[in-house]
Amino acid sequence: MEQGFLFQAMIYLAAAVITVPLVKKIGLGSVLGYLVAGIIIGPACFKLIGKEGENLMHFAEFGVVMMLFVIGLELEPATLWRLRKNIVGLGGLQVAITTIVVAGFAMLLNMGWQQALALGMIISMSSTAIVLQSLNEKGLMKSAAGQSAFAVLLFQDIAVIPMLALFPLLGTGNSSAATHGTGFAGSLPGWAQTLLVLGSVALVIVSGRYLMRPLFRIIAKTGMREMFTATALLLVVGIAVLMTSVGLSPALGTFLAGVVLANSEYRHELESDIDPFKGLLLGLFFIAVGASIDFNLIAARPMLIAGLVLAIMTVKFLVLFLLGKSFRLSNAQNFLFSVGLCQVGEFAFVLLSFSTQEGILSKDVTDIMIAVVAISMALTPLAMMLNEKFIVPRLCAGDPDATPAREPDVEEQDHPVIIAGYGHFGSTVDRFLRANNIGATVLDIDSDNVDRVRRMGFNVYYGDASRHDLLQIAGAHKAKLIIIAISDEDKRREMIDTIKKHFPNLRMLVRASNRYDAYDLMNAGMLHIYRETLDTSIRMGVDALRMLGYRAHEANRWGKTFFVQDEKTLKYLSSIRNDEEYINAVRHNSREMEAVLEADKKLLHFTADEGWDGRPGLD
Repeated sequence: MEQGFLFQAMIYLAAAVITVPLVKKIGLGSVLGYLVAGIIIGPACFKLIGKEGENLMHFAEFGVVMMLFVIGLELEPATLWRLRKNIVGLGGLQVAITTIVVAGFAMLLNMGWQQALALGMIISMSSTAIVLQSLNEKGLMKSAAGQSAFAVLLFQDIAVIPMLALFPLLGTGNSSAATHGTGFAGSLPGWAQTLLVLGSVALVIVSGRYLMRPLFRIIAKTGMREMFTATALLLVVGIAVLMTSVGLSPALGTFLAGVVLANSEYRHELESDIDPFKGLLLGLFFIAVGASIDFNLIAARPMLIAGLVLAIMTVKFLVLFLLGKSFRLSNAQNFLFSVGLCQVGEFAFVLLSFSTQEGILSKDVTDIMIAVVAISMALTPLAMMLNEKFIVPRLCAGDPDATPAREPDVEEQDHPVIIAGYGHFGSTVDRFLRANNIGATVLDIDSDNVDRVRRMGFNVYYGDASRHDLLQIAGAHKAKLIIIAISDEDKRREMIDTIKKHFPNLRMLVRASNRYDAYDLMNAGMLHIYRETLDTSIRMGVDALRMLGYRAHEANRWGKTFFVQDEKTLKYLSSIRNDEEYINAVRHNSREMEAVLEADKKLLHFTADEGWDGRPGLD
């Protein structure tokens, strides 16, 4: 038995390791590579896996759960609130309109209204795994299309819950699993189920806000990285079990937990620990989807299945495109949004299985639909590539969002310093270093800024400094230090993670926007942090003291004392996340700062130094 398991594991891993790099080499995404790997090792080709692939899919669906947890970690509650219009409006309209349109067509084909409605709800689902993975790979998650797609997918995940509750009402009464997906809650009366669901959601929020942070703090103090990883996995698995037992989507529960922990100081460590498991399980899920495609059924009824795939993807594309227009997406973004979501998603497998158990759809219909769903998912990466290469450049030529991304032009360099970001901060550092005959390799992601400063005679390269390959070309493996002066806080932290991983010997000097940004950088392990407002603010305070009549010597000394004392307190304050504790600590440090400066003034009172400017001090 163990030998069989190890053999199957070897087959899955070998298929992924061989196929995915080859597919990416020819310009396609990793998702399509996994799907091709599943087709090759599945019943259609080498028959290295059989029915166990279906069981694997249920296990690998946990990758979707982990993916939504990681996405939640990247979304602060304020960001989620900002997306509320798209989640409820765009997402709700997409599910409702697609369901109505598909159900209407199904009824025209003499299908009963119950079966038609169930089929419409199933087809309204899109693939969270494929869409988000593809958008992440292309760096498009923060685009208008990426944000809209995420909002729709999140609403769909929420909509699965009422759909599962509604399906038994559409059944024929021959249900084989009346409480499917509701766990022990299925035996409770309706009001008790409602209270249990609300209580479970409240438990996730309260635990994430007040219990998990102290727990992670305790685990982190042990210094055992594997225990932190185990705790992170326990959190995700535990929430998934809780959500499943009360009839909620585990993906929705873990997403909610991620949002609650988005402001935690352990956010980035949680993300880095969960990410490898998420990626591996998602890869297994895509392999299982590829292996599940029934090519015998396709060969027996090719025109029917091809026609259904084309019709469903066309209908969904049109619905999505019209909604995108009404929500004012540009043409280029709207094509990306509509093409990306026009497939049928992984939750359709769950709903199709449930509909058979409830006696809504016949096995013949569900077998055909499973093939249709799998094919539509497999076609999505290809459709997105065609959209990017051919559709958008031809149909959206005047759209600024359709302009092809500029290729990086970084050249091999051998300078001791690399500067990332050439705004007001980075350019000042560069000019100071050049004035002292120290060469620096400068990278900036703003193409307009690069062109402008090149016209001034400065040698600046266009490229994303968070990319490992571009840093390698820029000489990061030989340079002594890198100055991270980019203004985007998230991009700065991404760059820090890249350098830690690939260039551990490269010393980092990091710009911080403010005190709170400095807290995050300190918690990321940075030692050399430069708050862009601190020096200027203190210099202004020093000038104010001089204008009030204090000696230049005294004002500058007190400014330096303030700077040193403030830097000392920064590390301590960065470890505090409780608001009340932080407020008390700030009050204490303010009193301590006043006491230090007062002691310094008394020390100066006994000296005969009249100051640099020779003016007498105040009495």
